[in-house]
Amino acid sequence: MEGNRVRHRGRFSQVFICLGKFFRMFIFQNDWKVLPMAAIIAGLVSFVVGANLFKTQEGTLIGSFALACICIWNGFFNSIQVICRERAIVKREHRSGLHISSYILAHMIYQAFLCLCQTVITIVVCNMTRVTFPAKGLILPWPMIDIGITIFLTTYCADIMALMVSAIVHTTTTAMTVMPFMLIFQLVFSGGFFQLDGIALKITDYTVAKWGLTALCTQGNYNGLPMVTLWNAVARLQNLEVMGSKPISEFMRLAQDNGLKDQILEWSGRQNQNPVYAYDPVNVLNSWMYLLLFTLAYAVIAVIFLEFIDRDKR
Repeated sequence: MEGNRVRHRGRFSQVFICLGKFFRMFIFQNDWKVLPMAAIIAGLVSFVVGANLFKTQEGTLIGSFALACICIWNGFFNSIQVICRERAIVKREHRSGLHISSYILAHMIYQAFLCLCQTVITIVVCNMTRVTFPAKGLILPWPMIDIGITIFLTTYCADIMALMVSAIVHTTTTAMTVMPFMLIFQLVFSGGFFQLDGIALKITDYTVAKWGLTALCTQGNYNGLPMVTLWNAVARLQNLEVMGSKPISEFMRLAQDNGLKDQILEWSGRQNQNPVYAYDPVNVLNSWMYLLLFTLAYAVIAVIFLEFIDRDKR
């Protein structure tokens, strides 16, 4: 008995002890349910927005935003309750010698496993729903792995953010109350879907959604895709009559007959380019770097708050 206690005092040993506990909970306490839920969410989103993803500027922006939403949703649900639901146990074990850094590191490894599984599930579901991925990767030769890294890092960053919140709050009720506000904040300040300026635009630099969306749009070559909004807007007016004729309808017919439609769509796309989504590997690597830095910062904050768990009077 004494030998076991000595052997398990080290931080490194405690990481594996906690990991074993988390994987047992994954199997026997139904924590695995986050995986089929990820498949259902990915299926619904890809069914709705997958048809134009990586094909048009509008489809890429909306689809990338939806993928970022999937990542953040999955990440939040993975870990928003995992610490606060066993806060009393953590407090007791901390007084018995549990190192908080080991506990959080074990959580990070376990959550990385969950996020990796969800990433694979999301990619597979997108393939099954016939989502067209870019022909080549921007960082790696394999586009699905390229995009998979972005999905994983976005999911993992959101996951560790929720883990941090779970370390700060004291009850699962509080955690689930806070989560919708976190989700809304991430979506509103994603920096791409809503028009923001001034201080609001600067806030986007500190959100997970902004960097996930930026990486996905860059990898999908947003600036090199056609824009269909202008053509569709004109098409709605094709029945407009002017002095007994329909000039817009005639123009659209001539454009299609002479192969000018694609040129018009490409011209529209060039006028709508966004320098934030420039097709540059540095752009993607920069987004990945921010996601990793945020992940590390959230983990450190979680450790700091849990170190004071002995002062918790509740």
